[in-house]
Amino acid sequence: MEKGSKIYIAGHRGMVGSAIARGLAKKGFENIVTRTSAELDLRNQQAVVDFFAEEKPDYVFLAAAKVGGILANNIYRAEFLYDNLIMESNVINSAHVNGVKKLMFLGSSCIYPKLAPQPLREDYLLTGLLEETNEPYAIAKIAGIKLCEAYHDQYGSNFISVMPTNLYGYGDNYDLNNSHVLPALIRKFHEAKEENKPFVEAWGTGSPKREFLFADDLAEACLFLMETYNGRELVNIGTGEDLAIKELTELVAKTTGFEGEIKWDTTKPDGTPRKLMDVSKLHGLGWKHTIELPEGVSLAYQDFLKNQEIYTV
Repeated sequence: MEKGSKIYIAGHRGMVGSAIARGLAKKGFENIVTRTSAELDLRNQQAVVDFFAEEKPDYVFLAAAKVGGILANNIYRAEFLYDNLIMESNVINSAHVNGVKKLMFLGSSCIYPKLAPQPLREDYLLTGLLEETNEPYAIAKIAGIKLCEAYHDQYGSNFISVMPTNLYGYGDNYDLNNSHVLPALIRKFHEAKEENKPFVEAWGTGSPKREFLFADDLAEACLFLMETYNGRELVNIGTGEDLAIKELTELVAKTTGFEGEIKWDTTKPDGTPRKLMDVSKLHGLGWKHTIELPEGVSLAYQDFLKNQEIYTV
């Protein structure tokens, strides 16, 4: 990418898209094109066609998606499948029609089979059954990967796919009905501390293991791959390190200053037993994360405190 290249970030107000925007600005890219969902509904095919025809971006980061945690994924199954399918299809096809030089599609680690060997290698895709609670979202993301591969194969389009692990960071979603585990824990422990509650209830058994990557680290990886990687196959983005949800919960309690008890509601689902990304391909290309989890959780909590009125509406 040249400094004057026109770069469209789909989903720039989300945690991932905003991190990519910060990363681009830090590196001196100024010709950034954005639209809010109110200004451009990516589910509206004609609106997307018109936008691409008018703006003609050189590069596209496709970070827009309908996202949520276990609860939201399981309840809004139709929306998670339909909205994500239609958004990615509209953007990827319009990028092809308008001669975009390169597009990056951001997926999710939930694309991998529930019981795939650990750590998750890129070639484990479509080798087994998906985790039931987020199957619709996973199927939509797999379709996006395959769509990029199809345009690559048929037209030679330089459309690449990256699969981030679990993300957290600035601008996260703290709505307890549809947030991911880490921001949900930050909010629960903070509010418990403020209200002097004797205990916090956490979901499941605490035994599943998860990997977490700070969103600004993800953005750095995305910019690195946009500049250096042109392969057809997807690339995992993560830390290559995981920990049990119980350990994560204790880390969040410590970070927020909550000193009460942690009680586990074992009637709630655990989800996939373990999700650790094999990032040897990414490391081999020359990129590694820099923000470790304790530092990242502290940064996320400070951001939560600073923007609490917005995040807890």
